[in-house]
Amino acid sequence: MAHWVLGLTIFATTMAAILIRPWGVSEALAALAGAVLMVATGCLPPAELVGLLAGQWNVYGFFLGLMVITAFAEQAGVFEALTSWIARRAAPSARRLYAGIFLAGAGVTAFLSNDATALILTPAVYALAVRLRLPVLPFMYGCTFVADGASFLLPFSNPINLFLVDRFRLSLGGFLGHLLLPSLFSIGFNLALFLVVFRKQLGVEYLVSDLPPQKRVSDRFFRSALVVLCATGGAYLLASLLGAPLSVVALGGAVGLGALALRYGVLDVKLLLREISWSLFVFITAMFVVIKAVEDLGITRTLGALLARSAGSSPFLSALLTASLAAFGANLLNNVPMALLMTSGLRQLGPSPHAGLLYAAIVGVDIGPNLTTVGSLATIVWMFMLRKRGVEVTSLAYFKLGVLVVPAVLLAASALIWIGV
Repeated sequence: MAHWVLGLTIFATTMAAILIRPWGVSEALAALAGAVLMVATGCLPPAELVGLLAGQWNVYGFFLGLMVITAFAEQAGVFEALTSWIARRAAPSARRLYAGIFLAGAGVTAFLSNDATALILTPAVYALAVRLRLPVLPFMYGCTFVADGASFLLPFSNPINLFLVDRFRLSLGGFLGHLLLPSLFSIGFNLALFLVVFRKQLGVEYLVSDLPPQKRVSDRFFRSALVVLCATGGAYLLASLLGAPLSVVALGGAVGLGALALRYGVLDVKLLLREISWSLFVFITAMFVVIKAVEDLGITRTLGALLARSAGSSPFLSALLTASLAAFGANLLNNVPMALLMTSGLRQLGPSPHAGLLYAAIVGVDIGPNLTTVGSLATIVWMFMLRKRGVEVTSLAYFKLGVLVVPAVLLAASALIWIGV
């Protein structure tokens, strides 16, 4: 009993530290401290560490490959070219431009992840809006909301999807069968809502002549990078269809882009290393340890029991409860630890939990965090990008938009998952 209380105390303290960040301590360091305490106190035997972390090779490889691909895509000027191309075809209507940028964000999220949309599309869209003398905030909100709202379109659209996809061997057919319609609804509803909410700011026109000139490190690298990115997207789909490790595709795409950068003389290793978020790997690794410890202590059995009871009731209500629980936890703790918690809780139901619960959990941890500015890694990155440019978004302003989107999407997605089950 004492061990159980100790483990629960470490877990609760770790989650509180991640949320509050006392003395400016980063989420990664807070999680690392919790992981060290779990091992030092015997809540997780050191002998389990190697096997635990070695078993996550697919997750690590996917994150690393994705970060490198994103960095090379930015260096090649892919996102600036995309926003400029949309602006030329949408001219002179700011409303058409907004819709084009939003849908492009959905595409970037689908094939390069929500983090890529927040990290690279956000500054590109900001620069475009400023150059065209358009209101910045509506476009910035569009970037972050579509980053999470489209992140359950495909298994690789959000890296945290991989926690559940990898653990429960979810197939591409099953994923699309349950989440394609909910994802399309999420994108369409969010876009339509924002066009109404921002109708006054977007009821203006702009001049094509104000578009910024294209600046690329190498035209040949740009064209070749486009080919590799398209090939990588196709390989992602093929790997998902065949059940092959997505990390192999991500790392292959990263190596291919790196080879091109080397060939065209634009490879900057120092810049590349700076673009990789090493602290994210510390955070994820530490959370693997913390969640495994509470799982071994039986603490996640309560969550599993709750999910099991819900699965025996109405399929619609069970999906809604699961999605809402995942969303609430993601906004409170951040969606990475919540995704791991949901994975652990669902594991208590056996090797093949009810499909409705699995896919509802994905929806909850993907779009649920859109209620707060700290709910997802993509939103945290987005906030950082805005602050660097002198743009401030309050938590209340963000919540006012999120509360219009998230509950409606959770409700509709749960109903569509219920129909699909």
